[in-house]
Order: sequence, then C-alpha cells, then structure tokens
Amino acid sequence: MAQRATESEFTLDTAAELAGYEEPEAIRGRSPWYLAWRRLRRNYVAFFFLALFLLVVVACALAPVYAKHVAGTGPNTNHILENVKLNGKETPVVSPGGVINGKLVASIPIGPTWFGAGGKFMLGADQNGRDIAVRLLYGGRTSLFIGIVSSAICVFFAVILALVAAYYGGWGDFTITRFFDLMYAFPVILLGIALGSALAINGFHHFGINIQSGSIWIPTLIISYVLVPYIGRPLRGQVLSLREKEFIEASISQGASPFRVMFIELLPNITSSVLVFFTLIIANNIVLEAALSFLGAGVQPPTASWGTMIADGQTLIVTRPWLSLAPGLAIVITVLSLNVFGDGLRDALDPRAKVKVEH
Repeated sequence: MAQRATESEFTLDTAAELAGYEEPEAIRGRSPWYLAWRRLRRNYVAFFFLALFLLVVVACALAPVYAKHVAGTGPNTNHILENVKLNGKETPVVSPGGVINGKLVASIPIGPTWFGAGGKFMLGADQNGRDIAVRLLYGGRTSLFIGIVSSAICVFFAVILALVAAYYGGWGDFTITRFFDLMYAFPVILLGIALGSALAINGFHHFGINIQSGSIWIPTLIISYVLVPYIGRPLRGQVLSLREKEFIEASISQGASPFRVMFIELLPNITSSVLVFFTLIIANNIVLEAALSFLGAGVQPPTASWGTMIADGQTLIVTRPWLSLAPGLAIVITVLSLNVFGDGLRDALDPRAKVKVEH
C-alpha cells in the first residue's frame, strides 16, 4: 500500500522538503508544471508575500481614485500658501518660517494628519506643499512600471542572446560572451549613473528612436541594458548543457531548423529559470531605480518615484523623517515580497526537488 513519505518534517527551507508528502495517485502521470504548482501552493509564506505585493500594485493602480475622491489634489499640485482644516483648526500646509523670538526658523511642512483633515495630507506634505500620500501612490506607479517593464526587456534580450550564443557557438558566442564580460567590468550603479546623467539632459535621439529628456523610458531602458549579462550568462550555461542532450540531437537529425530547436526545444526547458529570474530581478530593478533617482540620474522631477521622494525628503530628515521613511518603507515591503515569493517559486520549480514516494 502506498504511504506518504516521512523522511523530513515540513518546513519552508528547501525544495526537497517542499516536495514531500505527496499522494502517489495525485502525481502519477502529471506534468512537471503541475507538480511545481503542488509544491508552490504548500508554501503559504510565499503566497502571503505574493498577496502583499499584489496589494501594493492595486493600491498604486488606484492612485488617481485616491487623489480625486479622497485627497482632492494631484501629485504635483503645490499648496505651499494654503491652509488645511485640521481638527477644526486652520493650519498652514507649510509654515511660513522667518524670525520667531529672535531666531531664524525655516518653513516646515505639515506632518501626517491621518484622518484629522478628512483624508487630505494623510502622510503630511513636502517642502512644496504636495500631498505625500498622493505622491507615494503615484511614485509607486512609476517605480513599479520601471521595475516590471525593464525586467521584461532585460529578460527578453538575455534569453535571445543566451540562445543564439549557446546554440551557434563560434564567433557569435565569442562576441556575445565578450559583450557580457565588458558589461561585467563596470559596476552597475556607476554605469547607470553615467548613462542616466548623459541622457537626462538631451534625451535619446538615435536609430529612429526619439525619447525626450525627463521621460521615464530613459531609466527603464538604462536599467534593462545594464543588467542583461547578469541574466544572459547563467542562461547561456544552461543552454550549453541542454545543447548536448539526446533530444536536441534527435531534433536536429530530423531536419529541425535552428529557430525551431532554439524556441521549441531549448526555450521550454529553461522557462522555469526565466520565470525565477524575472520575479527576482523586478525587485532588483526597483531598488536600482530608487538609487539612480536618488542620485539624480533616474526619474527626473517633478515626476514622482520612490527614489525621488527619498531625495526630496533628505533635507527634512530631522524634523519630518516620514518624507523619506514612507517611500523607503514602500520599497522594503515591495522588494521583500518579491524576493520571498521568488525564493518560493525557485524551490517549487527546482528540478532537483523530486517527489518522494514510498511503497
């Protein structure tokens, strides 16, 4: 009689442990994708953090609704000379500052009002009187767009280059791997700063592509470009290993074209790695965008992003630390959620995570 495996207790540490305790009848004849799903759905921690990430995405997607119906202001609207009714009292959005009691006092924006002002300035205002909560949601839209789109572009070109290099070999492989090595020679942050600073002024107007300065496509393309070798090299290694397998030789001997071999035979066998890379690199790209924007080489003002918001709040870090803490906390939650879910996805898709069955 078939019995469940009892080799180890259930934890969330390793792929092998996640693969345990399966009913033989439930897994017999099933595809690897189905078995991976069965392993992934046991990882409740990964699903919790996936739900947390989706919550962040939905909140940022509803930024226009919050701005119009709750805060009543836009992400770039200044209220520096206006007052807000806080607990029945008129309070300036930004204090006038000046000389008070013989001391020079700088103007300080209003702090978090939470729900005391009817939803306005719930997280306070910045030095220009802009609503931090509204800018946080709109900044999340920008950061998530750059992180997801740049990851998709990066993974796409990394997969193409890895397949071409490993399948054809020769001079093509030599040229592509030398390109990877050249990119590896530059620290990612420094290369991103150099490219971002150069394109932030005049934009990009080459090869029929016209991107104006200040466009969020500039940091998106820069981030996707500088990280291609970090995905392309490990994928190339996997394709080189698969290239020598019998099913590839059989496909070639039957007259399959190189395009068919690369995209019908090889690509499905590295899809699991591509999915894991894509999930994890989104988190990496969000952090990289924040770093470039903080240094002035990424998203350009007045467009809000989590990186630009941290940079805007650094001058008031002592009196109004929430200006920088709010976007910093949003980055931590988003990146942590993606990393934990990515680890769970990697464990579920790990081909070494064999389903253990005892009879």
